[in-house]
Amino acid sequence: MNQEELHAYLTLQHIPNLGDTSIKRLVHRFESPQNVLRQSKAVLLDIDGIGEYKLKEFFNKKHALEAEKELKFIETNKIECSCFQDANYPERLKHCIDGPILLFKKGKAKYDNPKIISIVGTRKVTTHAIDFIKKFIEELVPLNPLIVSGFAYGVDIAAHRAALDNGLDTLAIVAHGLNQIYPKVHVKYAHAVENQGAFVSDFWSSDNFDRTNFLSRNRIIAGISEATVVVESAEKGGSLVTADIANSYNRDVFAVPGRPGDSQSLGCNNLIKTQKAQLITNAADLIYLLNWQVDEVLKPVQKQLFVELTDEEKLIWKFLSDAGKEQLDLIALHCKMPIFKVSSLLLNMELKGVIRPLPGKQFELT
Repeated sequence: MNQEELHAYLTLQHIPNLGDTSIKRLVHRFESPQNVLRQSKAVLLDIDGIGEYKLKEFFNKKHALEAEKELKFIETNKIECSCFQDANYPERLKHCIDGPILLFKKGKAKYDNPKIISIVGTRKVTTHAIDFIKKFIEELVPLNPLIVSGFAYGVDIAAHRAALDNGLDTLAIVAHGLNQIYPKVHVKYAHAVENQGAFVSDFWSSDNFDRTNFLSRNRIIAGISEATVVVESAEKGGSLVTADIANSYNRDVFAVPGRPGDSQSLGCNNLIKTQKAQLITNAADLIYLLNWQVDEVLKPVQKQLFVELTDEEKLIWKFLSDAGKEQLDLIALHCKMPIFKVSSLLLNMELKGVIRPLPGKQFELT
């Protein structure tokens, strides 16, 4: 995307009442944003969905002037821009009808990781949820996913920090321009995010933080990801909105259950109860449900060596060495451990190259 094209997109983006969906329709019709701006009112009114209301401010020259100012900010601060037709625009967002026409990115992370998950939840996060996030992301490390969240208090920043601590790239999708950080207390994480991830927004530098911007931000979080994981949420909250948007995009949504009656778990429990999210309790559940293949990241080990296995993993190894291949529930029964525990142990053993999964939730030694 050259400077002339970017300036034209910025001009269109600055026009009130037009919106991303209408701009996409116009660009598809006239083949470029520059051509859109050259059209007469009569021609534009002939386009389906374009009426007087949308064109009320269309011909005001101030939009081109404001676009010029934003273009200078982008150049000065080395902001990477991508439009919805670019090859470097997130692939999954291209399939969202209301996806932003422009994305602004500051940082080193790229959008081309095939394994992208968003982790969202309450700002009033509990220590239990933080511990879950740390363990969950640590278990995902061998698959090298890109972790997405909103850089807010609570679950968001816990997800970003866990990704950074484990050497994973992370995208912080923010609800304001890239010339600021909100909340300000998170400034201390900004450098790490830029160097091991990126800040992403569709807002201009003139757009300050505003709670009404959350809906726009949430559609990016949901649309850019293969799946959205809600870790902890009250009965109402922004993370539930993100889950609804993800469902509308036909993306996978997962929720971590909590105790019945726990106010901080009502949102997750309701998502599961109303079948708007699948229940997960660990990374193994997500990997299985998304059908992520771990073969390519496994390192072969000798089966007879127990040096890398825990006592519980040794127990499972011994049972499978005698039984051959066996189903998950029977492994749990014979090893006298709950299924959720065995599922997590099997994932760890698979990542160590000790076992491999088979159809029908069966496992055998490698």
